Amino acid sequence: MNDENEQQIQTLAIHADRKLNGTRAVTAPIWQTTTYAYESPEEFAAIAGEVNPSEFYTRFGNPTHAQVAAVVARLEGGEAALVTSTGMGAIFAVMMSILQTGDHVIAQKNHYAGAGSVLREWLPRFGIEVTEVDQTNVEEFASAVRPNTKLIYVETPSNPLMKLTDLREVGRIGRKHKITTVMDGTFGTPVNQSPLALGIDAVVHSGTKYFGGHHDLMAGVIVGTKQFIEQVWRFTLVGGSILSPFDGWLLLRGLRTLGLRVERHNSNALALARFLESHPKIERVYYPGLESHPQHELARKQMRGFTGMLAVELRGGFEAAQNFCKALKIAVYAGSLGGVDTLIVHPAAMWSHELNEEQRLATGVSESLVRISVGLEGEQDLIADFAQALETLSD
Repeated sequence: MNDENEQQIQTLAIHADRKLNGTRAVTAPIWQTTTYAYESPEEFAAIAGEVNPSEFYTRFGNPTHAQVAAVVARLEGGEAALVTSTGMGAIFAVMMSILQTGDHVIAQKNHYAGAGSVLREWLPRFGIEVTEVDQTNVEEFASAVRPNTKLIYVETPSNPLMKLTDLREVGRIGRKHKITTVMDGTFGTPVNQSPLALGIDAVVHSGTKYFGGHHDLMAGVIVGTKQFIEQVWRFTLVGGSILSPFDGWLLLRGLRTLGLRVERHNSNALALARFLESHPKIERVYYPGLESHPQHELARKQMRGFTGMLAVELRGGFEAAQNFCKALKIAVYAGSLGGVDTLIVHPAAMWSHELNEEQRLATGVSESLVRISVGLEGEQDLIADFAQALETLSD
């Protein structure tokens, strides 16, 4: 990540919504209200007919929401943005606003487990077909296109194996066949990559993760053209994934330091990945910032930084992974990611309720895989903690 880009990201994160703060407060207040008063029925009717009005009824919009949307839209280089109550709320709203019975979706074999459940279990209930492809092979995306394909849904880097999708090529396929392309950008954040500039139509984020950054809120964000965001907004009116004003305010606070935090996440993760790669009790490290990553050159081409996420396979199978997680003292065993604390999970154990063994193995997730969300602790303290945990494992 170069200094010029970091400065731009940080400046936008702090000031992109300044004109939307109609008060004298430097830190904008929380608009903790459901509804708003008007002077006349005519004025009320006029505002009721607007798209995503910020002062009508909070299911339709909210001034705090509008500030968050303005910041994220600028960070992603999009025309408009919309906030939702969760990342899954954002993903589902996007899919439901694009798809209908008889449509076809191209997705990846590796996705966040919740998105995978929608693709494999819920969309087929609505008569929507899904084809899963190897995200590392662009030709598979092209070969999967059908006359009724309406959505190409990608995630890069993907959870948890850190595989990459060539965004420029996927965008080209989408434009050629007039298919909407949507990317989950949660792992990378707009600090590290710019999918819209590479030709992707829309981006979704779990704002719960890096955007919030402190493990204390749940939110989702969608970025795209004004027309697309209006289309999704109309679904959220009935879908009901509405962010609370307080969580919106927490999300705005988190965004103010996004560039600074992600820079530290990136550097800590790279240092830890290099240490783990050299350790004899580690079978493999999955991190696109390592030269050993099979898609390292693609990462260098479409990313400015390589995220705070990585995964490792330990020698010794399921038991070794469990014992390793228990032995860590600084890293916390908890779901979620992208916050100040380093978090670890054992996907084979965590996802057992969402994926059966056959489904898990089909995604390439082994029983010894451990996912690591590298936090903002001291680099040497983190390395020392992982080193002592590895030393507790039998040879």
